[in-house]
Amino acid sequence: MSGKFNSIINSKRPVLVDFYADWCMPCKQVTPILKQVKAELKDQVRIIKVNVDKNPAIATKFQIRNIPTLILFKEGEVKWKVAGVRQKSEIEAVVRNNID
Repeated sequence: MSGKFNSIINSKRPVLVDFYADWCMPCKQVTPILKQVKAELKDQVRIIKVNVDKNPAIATKFQIRNIPTLILFKEGEVKWKVAGVRQKSEIEAVVRNNID
């Protein structure tokens, strides 16, 4: 996963990564919000989910201490990192600021 993950986050297009776990109740609240963001921004952003229980090396590399955590990458760089459930408007604004 990590080689594939690196190639995904090195994209010129912003990549929003949702770090989650199946047992995390707040994580379940993030999914419909991200679907709305994707519906709004379409191909301007790629959104992927990373299960921290199944991908501990990636979670460790990016110092995921709380879930859900969202990280916005662009060309491999962390542009934004936030823990907890966030509103669609906040997520969308951050992504828009990182679209060329």
